[in-house]
Amino acid sequence: MDVEDVNLVTPMGSPLQKELDAVASIMKVTLDCCAESPERRTNMKDVVGMRQKIETQLLAFVFVTMDFVLLWIRNRRGKQAPQQADSLSTVTRERISYYELLQATDDLSKSNLIGSGSFGSAYKGVLRSRTAIAIKVFNLQLDAAFKSFDTECEVLCSLHHRNLVKVITTCSNLDFKALVLEYMPNGSLEKYLYSHNYFLDIMQRLRIMIDVACALEYLHHGCSSPVIHCDVKPSNVFLDEDMVAHLSDFGISKLLGDDESELYTKTLASLCNDGESY
Repeated sequence: MDVEDVNLVTPMGSPLQKELDAVASIMKVTLDCCAESPERRTNMKDVVGMRQKIETQLLAFVFVTMDFVLLWIRNRRGKQAPQQADSLSTVTRERISYYELLQATDDLSKSNLIGSGSFGSAYKGVLRSRTAIAIKVFNLQLDAAFKSFDTECEVLCSLHHRNLVKVITTCSNLDFKALVLEYMPNGSLEKYLYSHNYFLDIMQRLRIMIDVACALEYLHHGCSSPVIHCDVKPSNVFLDEDMVAHLSDFGISKLLGDDESELYTKTLASLCNDGESY
């Protein structure tokens, strides 16, 4: 029996007729919905297709951005190479005595302490010329501190790059060894990543990543002998007044010769392969 035939077998206006009319309306709506379902399926297919297109475009944008960043790093490195060569002839090592360092840091007071590490502590100091400096003082009670000091002196004396912390001079005697470094007023990257009092927006994070990448590219490919930092982490990345990132702390770095470079790469690859088996 069709829905339209219900009115023929019941008196007009009776309660039963009203109920049947209500049921007929519900059945009609249901049939209409069923009739519309193919169109809805088509709409769902369109939505899924559009979502896939958007995801594909986003992935393409990410890859294009990565390629642009890599090309920009290479171009900036090529443009900065002459500037770095010029800086080698103009950089001079200032002579700062042990007593000047004590005076600049108020006898290495705790109020001037800005950080500490495995082999010593870092202090902020102000020279008589009102130049702010950072003094990395090595803890000579540790045997490894002597080797760390010698390694940093050996490595940093030949490195000059805008994304490396500049070494102004060194101070060394039997009882005291320190590096005098360029002062970074915004501190280390660590406090920006792990503190609720500091914030980095997406563009600042991207610039910092590029700065660190430029520093590593210079160490690996821009030096006469490749340098492996071996300790890249947020606490060893410092930010200047313009939020430009500078890589520091070369105490356990490796200065490679031509023969050692390939061997060191193979050793790292072997360690990675062993780690994957556990």
